Amino acid sequence: MSTRDDLIESTRALLWERGYVGTSPKAIQRRAGAGQGSMYHHFAGKEDLARAAIDRTAAELRAAVDARLSGPGTALQRISGYLRRERDVLKGCPIGGLTQDPDVMAAPALRAPVQETLTWLCARLTEVLREGLDRGELSAALDPGATAAAIVAALQGGYVLARAADSTAPFERAVEGVLALLSAYSVKTS
Repeated sequence: MSTRDDLIESTRALLWERGYVGTSPKAIQRRAGAGQGSMYHHFAGKEDLARAAIDRTAAELRAAVDARLSGPGTALQRISGYLRRERDVLKGCPIGGLTQDPDVMAAPALRAPVQETLTWLCARLTEVLREGLDRGELSAALDPGATAAAIVAALQGGYVLARAADSTAPFERAVEGVLALLSAYSVKTS
């Protein structure tokens, strides 16, 4: 990796571990094995570097989600695969967790990719649910947009509950609860 990539990757890790305020330029440089000159050669400052790190995290998250939701199967099977995928639950969501960071939310340049990613996730889940409706897999009583928002809220809330309990069990219960609610809208075909 290049020095620029090392700086971005170090910032990504530190943002997830410590938040924006706890991610000092010195800590980034130390973790990346880069000097101050290198950092400021590639980035205008900490906020610019943090934006690059958040953008990369958002792009990776979108690619992973899209791969799960674009795969084979019914809408419910694809959503189930996404919700049950392997993840580090106790670390939380690397994008959703940033919403709890007041310094990220106060900086429009840092808040924008977080908001865009969560909006994209709701829209992508809405598309999958609409596909399920169009294919007759789901009941017409299901509201795709509201249901997608509820899925994202349950997922993000599941991370919070798991972290508070220091156990993955609350997250797993939240996922299973969402899937049970969705299955109630599943149209049984014979």
